[in-house]
Amino acid sequence: MTTKLRCILLDDELPGLTYLKMLCEEIEALEIVKVFNSPEKLLEELPSLAFDLCITDIEMPMIDGLTLAKSLQNKFVIFTTAYKEHAHEAFNLDAIDYITKPVSKERLQKAVLKALEKHNANLQNNAFITLNTDKGKAILYRNQLVYVKSAENDSRDKEALLTDGSVLVLKNINFETLLQQLPATLFCRVNKKELISITQVKHYTHNEITLNLTDKKGAFIRIALSETYRTAFTKLVSA
Repeated sequence: MTTKLRCILLDDELPGLTYLKMLCEEIEALEIVKVFNSPEKLLEELPSLAFDLCITDIEMPMIDGLTLAKSLQNKFVIFTTAYKEHAHEAFNLDAIDYITKPVSKERLQKAVLKALEKHNANLQNNAFITLNTDKGKAILYRNQLVYVKSAENDSRDKEALLTDGSVLVLKNINFETLLQQLPATLFCRVNKKELISITQVKHYTHNEITLNLTDKKGAFIRIALSETYRTAFTKLVSA
């Protein structure tokens, strides 16, 4: 199984960021989602970003790369830095790799391939997830999932619509936790109350998504696409 890694780049020094972007564009396994020269800006946009890998500098003002990495749950991280003394802490954070500057294409490509191997292994091993439901523990295969929305009676619960038209009530789980268990290349938020599988998208407009599944009246299900999540969604379906 092979795929491309959706990647974000971070370096507070513009020349270094430009050079890193140039190298990444030459690596076939990478798709650059966005580049940042400020960790604060990255964290601000984090809820609406769909990515698998972050390649980041360590020494930055205000928020360093090691601190930032702790906020990137279930994402692969490759550190690039001019300093060797952070290597131990970096690997304690389960970093994919730690590259000292100047970064070469060959060294970066080696690190990216390590991330890609782990990513593909995760996809193979995570064909299903186990969740708490109103009927007890349930195994949910990701290819069964059409979309998930906040439950009307209790927003702490979620209602998962499956491909067979049935609904599974997921107990006391937020969207962030659920997304951590789903492949970032296949699932994304589209508004504050719903996330979808992009494999179920029939077509979409600027503010609405039509799914392949029909409701009880035979009409295709339509879901609002909010401005907050629009960019991440359109990049995902265009990949």
